[in-house]
Amino acid sequence: QVQLVESGGGLVQAGGSLRLSCAASGRTFGVYAMGWFRQAPGKEREFVADISRFGRTTTYADSVKGRFTISRDNGNTVYLQMNSLKPEDTAVYFCARRTSGAYSSTEVAYDYWGQGTQVTVSS
Repeated sequence: QVQLVESGGGLVQAGGSLRLSCAASGRTFGVYAMGWFRQAPGKEREFVADISRFGRTTTYADSVKGRFTISRDNGNTVYLQMNSLKPEDTAVYFCARRTSGAYSSTEVAYDYWGQGTQVTVSS
């Protein structure tokens, strides 16, 4: 089993920044690509960002490109640095482990999910 725990969410004003963390425990983490998704109230969960197994390749949704940065350390943590936040970024943010070898923005490509952390951006 793999456990993923997100942290770092909170309330921030528009234009501000937050850094989310996703800590993994259980089975080996480093060999898997990881992703961030988010779900706003009344909307479906959507892809935000993905990072490859060793961090060489990152992919972003158009809505966050240039504002968010996904990264990972040499241990068991993945980060999402969020700058220039907008009210429309308000959502619960989830990290997940990707099992597919190739990049994918679809949920079915990810097997383990964290419980989510709330991000609220006020105008």
